[in-house]
Amino acid sequence: MRIKEGFKLRTMLGEHIVTGEYPMQVNFNKMVSLNETAAYLWEKVQGKDFTEADLAKLLLDEYEVDEATANKDAAALAAKWKEIGLIEG
Repeated sequence: MRIKEGFKLRTMLGEHIVTGEYPMQVNFNKMVSLNETAAYLWEKVQGKDFTEADLAKLLLDEYEVDEATANKDAAALAAKWKEIGLIEG
């Protein structure tokens, strides 16, 4: 998987927002807000190929979470990002 070109994580008024850098990617009906954990993962994998296992490892390394929870959360996040068109692969 890889985050699609042209999407950028920005912090606006204390919120982590993913925005499109090109007019064709901008849809103000579907702003994407990320919590602190999702923003952390985004920053770690932006510009790189990654897997759900990579996301889970990042969670395990940074947070006090068990492996089963990290795997479940990483899979859910990757599925959501794919569903809304932020990642490919």
